[in-house]
Formats: sequence, structure tokens, C-alpha cells
Amino acid sequence: MERVFEELQLIDCSLLPGEVFVFLEHCDGWTDALKLYSTVGYDDSVEKLRLPSPSFQIGLEDFNVWFETSLPSGMSTISVAVKGEDISRAQQERWQDIVREKLEEIGDSEYPMYQLLSLHLLPMLHAEAEVRTTDEARNLEAASANATSGSSSNLISSDITYHALFTSHHLISPNKRRNLQQWSSSLSTSGFAKVGYPGVIYVEGAQDNVQEFVDNVKAMQWLALRLRFMEPAPGGSGCASVPRRQWKELQKVGEVTEEMREIGREKYVLEMGIGSAGTSKG
Repeated sequence: MERVFEELQLIDCSLLPGEVFVFLEHCDGWTDALKLYSTVGYDDSVEKLRLPSPSFQIGLEDFNVWFETSLPSGMSTISVAVKGEDISRAQQERWQDIVREKLEEIGDSEYPMYQLLSLHLLPMLHAEAEVRTTDEARNLEAASANATSGSSSNLISSDITYHALFTSHHLISPNKRRNLQQWSSSLSTSGFAKVGYPGVIYVEGAQDNVQEFVDNVKAMQWLALRLRFMEPAPGGSGCASVPRRQWKELQKVGEVTEEMREIGREKYVLEMGIGSAGTSKG
């Protein structure tokens, strides 16, 4: 087990800004154990924790491909699964082939998982993400221009108020948060974004505007983005019946519940396991 801690520490210490390393099982236990190991080394206090073999996820903050793996205490077998959000089978198979190819190159290394992830796979993710970011920036610029030029006509194109809710693994990127606020303003929608872990996005407005907002969100790269619903909003048949609110940023899950409670839609988040009926802002 000491070798497992050594390799986990190598991986953790090699992380660059924007890289995500998350334990999948016994998360708090392994996070605390790794911190303890970094402080005191592999002594009795670490060994007594008796944790099972660690499994974890590693990838980039704003990229839709990531890797899930485990480190068995015997270090005899390495298994890496390629995961992603809205990726094709061909993309998944391509990355899986890359994993196999790099494992063959590494051979009998002392720290094979560290070499595979930190020296090969993560740099390749960064390279591909940079290409996508360039394309994404062009798409976002075009979407923003279309939203601005078409906002007036969109406001009168539908008399039905719609709302939509997204959840994601996290929402941290300043660029994404800035885009959400700009889209809300240009499309005359209201709502909020809960930042941090997990990410929650709620938007309300005219049907066409909400649809465009949803399409813009989907066009960005996310980790585990999920559109929970997009449907007519209850409590009014037209946009004029809904008081205009500003776009907000929330920090806590409890604030999401409170915000939805204030507009009479608390059940939409409670039914999905976001927050609890007794949650408050405090």
C-alpha cells in the first residue's frame, strides 16, 4: 500500500491549473489520507486507516473527456477507462487505443500510472482542448452576435414562458460564468448559476430565448453536463406575467433551494436531489 501512496502523491503534486483529480469512492477518507501521508509519510497512522484500493477520476476542468482508474495495492494490473460527456464511440475508442499504446511504451516503469496520466494523457488532453477552445471561441462570438442582433425579435416570437435547469460536475471557469451572464442579459432571460461543486444553471424566459440560451450552454465543453428539463414554466402563460429578475450567482446548494422556493418552484430541485426541504441560506 505504501507504493500506492507514493504514486498518488506523484500524480497529485504534478497537477497543473485546470486539471481535476477526484477520488470516486471513500472520497473523504482518501483525500484525508493523502494529506496525512504528505505530512508524515507512510507511518502507523496512515497504515491504520485500512482504506480499500483507491479509484479516481482525472481530467481537465473544462474538457468533456476524462479517465477513470484504480490503483490495486499489488500494483499488478493497470486498468484505465475512457469516459466522456457527449462523445462518440469512435472518439472513445481512439482515446482507449491511445491508453493502450502509451502503456506499452511505458513498460515496466516504477510508477506506470503516474507516467501514463501525468506525462502522456493529460498533456494530450491539454493539446486537444486548446484546439477546441479556439473553435469554441469563434462559435461563442458568433452566438453572442446572433443573440444581440436577434434579441428584439426573439422577445415577441413566443408568448410562452419556459424554464430550463442544467447540472454539471462543477462550474468554476470565469469565462463560462461571464458568458452565462452576458447571454442572460442579451436574451432578456433571468435565472442563476450555482458555482463550485456541483454546478447548477437555471434560466427562465421566452421559449425561443431559453432555447437559444440552452443551445449556447451545450456548445461549451463541460464535465458531466446534464439538461434536467426544458419545459413551459408553471404559473403564467406569458412572459409579461413573470416579474423580470436579474441573473445571479449562488455559492451554496442551500441558496439554490431558497432561490427556487422564493419563486414557488422548490420541487424542481428537491425532486432531483438538489438540496433538502429544510435547507436555508444560512
